Amino acid sequence: MGNFYGSTLIDLKDGDPPAPSLSLVAGLALAEAVDHAVPDQQLMLKWPNDLLLGGAKLAGILLERQGHRVVAGFGVNLAAAPEAGERRIAHLGGGITPDAFAPLLAGAMQRMIDLWRSSPPALFAQAWLARAHPVGTPLAVHDEQGGRVSGTFDGIDGDGALRLRLGDGSLRMVHAGDVTLG
Repeated sequence: MGNFYGSTLIDLKDGDPPAPSLSLVAGLALAEAVDHAVPDQQLMLKWPNDLLLGGAKLAGILLERQGHRVVAGFGVNLAAAPEAGERRIAHLGGGITPDAFAPLLAGAMQRMIDLWRSSPPALFAQAWLARAHPVGTPLAVHDEQGGRVSGTFDGIDGDGALRLRLGDGSLRMVHAGDVTLG
């Protein structure tokens, strides 16, 4: 038993949807794989790259692009959860091994990539939103420079950008950052 750490290499092709939308693909594939591994869990996607179980972080995704290739890395707490200070962390209790989880994730990722290539980007945004924290959820975005902007979740665009509704009613598009719910 253990936790799962793995990655998938995606070769981008001419005509593919915007590469940033692969974060939506990876999140949906990860949620599907966990659904298959341990059904009937309270899973929720959190923008841009977390999968929550009962409101606590179960898994994370990291996407890195170099040229026409994107590597999607996954870390899933299958058997144990690391200490993370005040951040709530969850695990699946060891109900599935990393060797059994890997093909579930690989299959889900391939299905999602195929759908990503053959469907309008807005469909992935809609599918992702159906599994995410609700529109209107208060959240704060912390950017790479240490800034913090608070508002409410107003959905995502087809390219995966977060729509943050500010207190004055204006809308800010966020393409990168760390999100805190609540």
